[in-house]
Amino acid sequence: MPRIPSTQALRALECFSRHGTVWQAAEELNLTRSAVSHQLRLLEHTLGFRLMNRVGTRVELTPQGMAYAHEVRHALATISGAAIRNAARGVSGTLVLSCPPGIASSWLCPRIGGFAGAFPDVAVSIVSPRRLDDVSNPDVDLFITFGFRDQPGMEVELLKEVDFVPVCSPVLLNRIGGLDEPAALHGVELLHLQDHGDWEAWFRTAGLPVASARRGVCFSDMNMVYAAALAAQGVAMGDKFICQQAMADGKLVRPFDLAIRSAESYYVVMPSEKTGNPASAAFRDWLRAELADDGAGAERQISFHNRAKDFRLP
Repeated sequence: MPRIPSTQALRALECFSRHGTVWQAAEELNLTRSAVSHQLRLLEHTLGFRLMNRVGTRVELTPQGMAYAHEVRHALATISGAAIRNAARGVSGTLVLSCPPGIASSWLCPRIGGFAGAFPDVAVSIVSPRRLDDVSNPDVDLFITFGFRDQPGMEVELLKEVDFVPVCSPVLLNRIGGLDEPAALHGVELLHLQDHGDWEAWFRTAGLPVASARRGVCFSDMNMVYAAALAAQGVAMGDKFICQQAMADGKLVRPFDLAIRSAESYYVVMPSEKTGNPASAAFRDWLRAELADDGAGAERQISFHNRAKDFRLP
């Protein structure tokens, strides 16, 4: 029987394949960079084929390594799901979860039935915070936040890093005859969340005048931004993570490949005094499994850039 790789080495590969850098994988796994590099070299030795190539100062997966990482992600999700199903036996109580409305409506709510089905004896309540990074509600057992990692007195786990990309309705693209290059945005309404910061950063990266990003409508809530985008009212700076289903369904399209990495990320935050809640632990395990499976599915989606072209009418 072939030698089975260590679980730690497989997790290092899966994590590296998502982030693309050793330091980010090390941060998520709470290991040193040298420990992650050692696990990846150990995995190559165990498997007998090359997983990585060095390109200049960067290390990237080989095609064979990418294919293997894809299968590993499925396998780890299956193992995690099995643990969740068995852990569900005897888990009961209440769970009050605070979650920003954007990720709640676009990603969590369509999946929450899976948790309810796996843990029928856990009573779940979902509330919206006052701010995306607010962890002040004393009634909440677990927070999903969008912001920075620093939360004194809290147990914090990185949930998802965020890339922002322009998104719009295919109806809008058809109406204006398409967006062939970033400069074409000068003639299109821009949709903003709270301020112009995200669009300013994207215009700067695209080499466009930053002042041109300071126009359009500002909304106080991400759901309103997406509602306007879905109604073909303009182009929004979309969170690629929570827009992925709308893009896969063709409700939103991505006219340009250029994306910007947000300085802020999604985190799971738990007050230190509530770390003993078994319902919270069960939800965190379920969340990790959903994200692992979600990441594997995202790899199979077609290019959104090409998808945008498909919606242009002749």
